[in-house]
Amino acid sequence: MKQITNRLYQLSLGAVNAFVIDDDGLTLVDTGLPGSTDKVFAALREAGKNPADIKRIILTHLHADHSSNAADIKRQTNARVYAHHADAQLLEAGVSGRPLTLTPGLMNKLIYKLVIKGPIDTVAPVAVEEKLRDGDVIPLLGGIQVVHTPGHSAGHTALLLRSEGVLIAADLCSHVVGLAYSTLYEDQALGRQSILKAAALSFDTAVFGHGRPLEGQASEQLRTKFA
Repeated sequence: MKQITNRLYQLSLGAVNAFVIDDDGLTLVDTGLPGSTDKVFAALREAGKNPADIKRIILTHLHADHSSNAADIKRQTNARVYAHHADAQLLEAGVSGRPLTLTPGLMNKLIYKLVIKGPIDTVAPVAVEEKLRDGDVIPLLGGIQVVHTPGHSAGHTALLLRSEGVLIAADLCSHVVGLAYSTLYEDQALGRQSILKAAALSFDTAVFGHGRPLEGQASEQLRTKFA
């Protein structure tokens, strides 16, 4: 795991990142591609943390690369699951996506063909105890702000860790080879509006579902890139 702040870690699971918040037990933000449970638990143990301490799973959205192992990890840890209400009903039914449109550009075509190879439409159904809405505050790290950022998914949610100066941006956009739109959106125009909504907040670092952290006045960098 890569330490981002004293209480936040990035967990690389191949083509996607998950995150671990260490406060009042462990909170896992997203759960990776299918079959990643053992990788998540092994990474936690290597960092000296106990997977049994996972108390919460926050799913930033329903797509399978972020939600596939939620049911399995919940079963093994009794963690409570959080997700935005717009995606929660589908997650509970085992549905992991709505129709998506490929973002224009050669790089996105290559990523889709070589890495994504078509979305995964189903996941193991998982009960969502905490159905989130824009502006909710999760009582960790002095208060984590829920920022509803639709576009990539109707229920896509970013998390503002004010005390840490970090935005967990998930698939709001990507930072693989520089800042860029995500490869797929349900509605890219709405996605751009959501990027600018998040960028109007104040954070020094942003971390993403795909790519590396963006450090140093990250909110301003997002505004400059996507305005």
